[in-house]
Amino acid sequence: MDDRQILERINVLKKERNAVILAHNYQRPEVQELADFTGDSLALSRTAANTDAAVIVFCGVHFMAETAYILSPDKTVLLPDLNAGCPMANMITADQLRELKKERPGATVVAYVNTSAEVKAETDICCTSGNAVKLLDKLKDVEDIIFVPDKYLGSYLSEKSGKDFTLWNGYCPTHVKIQPEDIIKKKKNYPDAKVLAHPECTQAVLKLADEVLSTEGICSYAKETDAHEIIFATEIGIMHRLMKENPDKKFYPASDAAECPNMKKITLEKILWALEKMRYEIKVPDEVCKKARKAVDRMIEIL
Repeated sequence: MDDRQILERINVLKKERNAVILAHNYQRPEVQELADFTGDSLALSRTAANTDAAVIVFCGVHFMAETAYILSPDKTVLLPDLNAGCPMANMITADQLRELKKERPGATVVAYVNTSAEVKAETDICCTSGNAVKLLDKLKDVEDIIFVPDKYLGSYLSEKSGKDFTLWNGYCPTHVKIQPEDIIKKKKNYPDAKVLAHPECTQAVLKLADEVLSTEGICSYAKETDAHEIIFATEIGIMHRLMKENPDKKFYPASDAAECPNMKKITLEKILWALEKMRYEIKVPDEVCKKARKAVDRMIEIL
């Protein structure tokens, strides 16, 4: 089958299964075009929870599908490629977090949403890159904070709040490929361009940015700004949406090396197979789901 035939078959199966297709901003362009909704992981999970669809096809990585299930345990959640994981999320386990909590009894545990359901279940509150700064207001009277797993997002928040965080040594392998020299070089080539950086980047990169924003924040800023040129320091897959929504503006990736191979594992064929065979279904055990839901709900309260 060619792409046209695959798309036709997917659309037929979507109706038969009462399915909705969600795609993260870092997915392949053709997957973003196919999706009913495109956005960041939490926005997509909330969208899924608010639809009447019985089946959610999540074109993202494993923790995102888990979060969708946590918010919609009554729906069937499918991840088209079971090997689409998040290296950062895999850098901490629930056992490791429990050990850390023993070392810091009484500490408030904040987990980036880029974590497994088991880790979320051991957490007091989750955050996204979009609402992390807002979260600081909620924690203004809290002195002892454990932040997992992203040391760069954690460091950024620690600096913003003026508080010392206990940080886990996790990071996004894709975002750390973006180096300060990349920004300096691009700024030399495009001196009028605004620099937008995702907080998973290193502190050295963030210091060179005009704005530090989530993927949704980058997309919103691009629409609203008068600037006609933007250098973006995040995964290059977001380029498709930026160009589609702002055809009159120019966008330059800070680094072409910032490509997440796991985000690119999902293809049109795999989406078709997911709907044909109803695979791969993502579930979270009830007890874990209930505990993780509390941390996720607290996160949603501050959006």
